[in-house]
Amino acid sequence: MTNQDILDRLAAVVESRKPANGGDPEKSYVARLLHKGPDAFLKKIGEEATETVMAAKDVDHGGDKTKLVGEVADLWFHSMIALAHYGLTPADVVNELARREGLSGLEEKAMRKVKERERLGD
Repeated sequence: MTNQDILDRLAAVVESRKPANGGDPEKSYVARLLHKGPDAFLKKIGEEATETVMAAKDVDHGGDKTKLVGEVADLWFHSMIALAHYGLTPADVVNELARREGLSGLEEKAMRKVKERERLGD
């Protein structure tokens, strides 16, 4: 089983929890977040991002690295809920990472700025 298989299976579960697909907010945490709307799951992403930063800082001072892994897992999970809400999947993110492979971060950032200027100029 590949990492992509795991992401795909988890994405399918998240998709099945959408209220439009019968997800019950009384029985599912994911359905509850999706039912509450973007403010609920976006707030969770912010919380998880902060907890990820705090766990990383703890590792810098001898803290447990597994706590960082757990926080990143929480961040990814809640990000997957946002992706599902907006009709996207983890495969879309993996494809974007593949597109960027081999580009320096500075080149990629510069290309995004050019594209944004072109978009605003239209």
